[in-house]
Amino acid sequence: MKTPYVSELQPNQTFTATLLVQQKEIRQKKTGEPYLSMILCDRTGELDARMWDNVAEVMETFERDDFLRVRGLLQVHHNRLQIAVHKLQKQPMETVDYVDFFPSSERNPDEMYAELRAFVSAIGNDYLRSLASAIIEDPAIQQRLRVAPAARNVHHAFLGGLLEHTLSMCVLAKLIGTHYKNIDLDLLMTGVVLHDIGKVSELTYDRTFGYSDDGQLLGHIVMGLQIINDKIRGIEGFPPRLRTLIGHMILSHHGELEYGSPKVPLFPEALLLHHIDNLDSRMECMRALVHKDRQVEGCWTSYNNILERSVLKKARYLNEPVDEPVRVAETRTPPPPAAPRTPHGTVFADKLLGALRSGR
Repeated sequence: MKTPYVSELQPNQTFTATLLVQQKEIRQKKTGEPYLSMILCDRTGELDARMWDNVAEVMETFERDDFLRVRGLLQVHHNRLQIAVHKLQKQPMETVDYVDFFPSSERNPDEMYAELRAFVSAIGNDYLRSLASAIIEDPAIQQRLRVAPAARNVHHAFLGGLLEHTLSMCVLAKLIGTHYKNIDLDLLMTGVVLHDIGKVSELTYDRTFGYSDDGQLLGHIVMGLQIINDKIRGIEGFPPRLRTLIGHMILSHHGELEYGSPKVPLFPEALLLHHIDNLDSRMECMRALVHKDRQVEGCWTSYNNILERSVLKKARYLNEPVDEPVRVAETRTPPPPAAPRTPHGTVFADKLLGALRSGR
């Protein structure tokens, strides 16, 4: 087992560890000499890294997605942890256990797949149940669905993330779908199970999370629709209009044209699918942002482009000491003396008040 992991490193600690190169840039110092700017990671987290000296001898010996044996010092720089790299050396692929470098779901994949089967078995419509079952029981799809991430870096970006995301949506669909009387729960649940099925072929995860050639060219919406239509052809008598509804749900589940859907949701189950998908993905985005944030101090994460905001680190916020407001000593000031009333003024005021009351 790899040691130490990124999550185990402490500020001002000198260490030696094997890390994966997530990003690599060759930049220039003010003197014109090169330095290396990198992001290095393992399955527990990622860290900024800089190598300032002896860069020319090593900068062309490795690339992004390579594994490095790194010796360095973990420092705090501008409120973020950063590795000052002293030495690095590319590691042969056969010496590395990939499990140490890919984040993965904390849940057991066999248990998750059993839950998915249970949701599919509960679909009442025979055609929809047959379609969903044919897809999740396809050996090639099943093998990849057990381990595929849900995204490269947006949400559920870990091994088993796609399955975990789908199951979470199934739970939400059952809760929300039964609340609205006009929802066909069988149709909604089928859409939930199949909405991201194209990602089993769109995404790759041999060394880092990326995209296959077909994934780059077509995307998971088109690839998912191809899988569904292929399976429907093997189900005798599948209603054409039911196929159209499922197809529309796949095409519209991103909700808006600018987010990659060629159609916006045009019936209730399609709209609900979009919002359940968006809710679950955004909740995971927030969780992961707080968990991975590299800010050393303060209650806020760095700005996230996907969420378009910084996020409050609630646990740190609640546990930090609260600055009590300065209390100003209370002093009682006697009221000012009443102005003396002249007899003339008193008589005039009484007459005026009497006139107003009588309506004159």
